[in-house]
Amino acid sequence: MRDRVDSLRLQFQNELKDLQRSKDVEELKVRYLGKKGILAELMFFLRDCPPQDRPVWGQLINAVKEEITTTLDRALEAFILSEEKKRLEEEWIDITLPGRRKFCGRYHPISAMLEKALNTLSSMGFSVQYGPDIEDDWYNFEGLNFPKDHPARDMQDTFYIADNLLLRTHTSNTQLRVMEKQAPPIRIVAPGTVYRNEDISARSHVFFHQIEGIYIDKKVSLVDLLSTMKEFWCRLFQKSLDMRFRPSYFPFVEPGVEVDLRCTSCEGGGCRLCKYSGWLEVAGAGMVHPEVLKNGGIDPEIYSGYAWGMGIERLAMIRYGIKDIRQFAQNDMGLLEQF
Repeated sequence: MRDRVDSLRLQFQNELKDLQRSKDVEELKVRYLGKKGILAELMFFLRDCPPQDRPVWGQLINAVKEEITTTLDRALEAFILSEEKKRLEEEWIDITLPGRRKFCGRYHPISAMLEKALNTLSSMGFSVQYGPDIEDDWYNFEGLNFPKDHPARDMQDTFYIADNLLLRTHTSNTQLRVMEKQAPPIRIVAPGTVYRNEDISARSHVFFHQIEGIYIDKKVSLVDLLSTMKEFWCRLFQKSLDMRFRPSYFPFVEPGVEVDLRCTSCEGGGCRLCKYSGWLEVAGAGMVHPEVLKNGGIDPEIYSGYAWGMGIERLAMIRYGIKDIRQFAQNDMGLLEQF
């Protein structure tokens, strides 16, 4: 037994010399001191020893066990300190260097323009309502006076998901949903993303953002629409603006008008922004068509209303002098950092 213990001690000392890292120490500790380790196996020999020799051999085995334990603990501590020192040297930081700046997030120009427009309209008494991006044909087209064979459907190339399911082409889909749930007076605006299957160019994209506004009550007239438009645009740009209204056609209003502002860049003199016309087209509007009121469950003999819609990208391009609508979706930090 003594020879066996001496041989074990010598074997341990030789293996100890080959250790290079703390992980090696842990593995050697398990090899010698684990439940199924070398010292545990040595204890089985005590069962075969004469009873009078067991105390002697037990003390001998415990002594070498304590020696190995102490040696491994010291080796582990030394390796941990050495590895930590090496890591700190490799991760050394010059505390005299200036700190790294943390940049605050910024509003995307579309988000900023949308929030400004909604705040302006809220201050004028309009509440904000939201409709779904994925819509059925009734709320997006047919209920808004677009029959299935109506040629006006060709004005808006549509992404269809199924025969009767599509990505909305305008936020006007919110109109009927609000009419069905709420009795007049109704004074709401509906912001959101809209989708059209168009060629991407400097002035058109497959998705963009709109705000639809609608007011329904007794004795609402075209004069109310024109005065609301005048008030909104002057508040939005925070200055007096010249406006004009041109007759136009939209299936869900009658009569319909286009809303133009005198160019905010050239003041009507003619420039690239207004295509040298002196005017900027900013919205489509009109009196809500009686058929649309009926489809929403409202009696057109008692109530009337006006509606308008405008593109947020269009507003941002005018407000910030951006000439290409594609820039809003390109994550160009050179552009976005300006906001």
